[in-house]
Amino acid sequence: MPSPLRLNAVAFISPQNHPILVRTFQKGQELKYHYVAHTSLDVIEERSQPPSSTTSKPTDGYLGLLYAMDDVAAYGYVTPLKVKIVLALALTDAVVRDAEVIMTFKAMHMALYQAVSNPFLKLDVGAEPGNDQAQYLVAGSARWKTFRTRVDEISRALGNQTLA
Repeated sequence: MPSPLRLNAVAFISPQNHPILVRTFQKGQELKYHYVAHTSLDVIEERSQPPSSTTSKPTDGYLGLLYAMDDVAAYGYVTPLKVKIVLALALTDAVVRDAEVIMTFKAMHMALYQAVSNPFLKLDVGAEPGNDQAQYLVAGSARWKTFRTRVDEISRALGNQTLA
């Protein structure tokens, strides 16, 4: 039986809230999923704040269901380097298990980690503290082809059709 998760889009957002990659798996819906990614940022920031109480529990970065809108459910994850990952899943009658969503997030996180760990990926990022690195993180360039391919492979593993 195939996985009940139907991935409509995935967004990787930098710590400065710039989109690194917004990959959609439905033709003609790119703007909709950019909107989903950006509206998720407020919820992510709210949930990422440390609790006001002194008893804080360790977290793995999984933020759970951020919100549901029309036919899309947005789930969030924050990596240790504060890169935000948003999954847009299709709302269906099937039960969505947190374990499956977490496994998908971890696979996406590993794809990002492997892409950034590539020693041949030259980002030319300076060491100045006020340096805005958004221009170097845009995954639309040819340098990030392997990263986009890995994201597409994860989507295909979930049973989705990948757009070219």
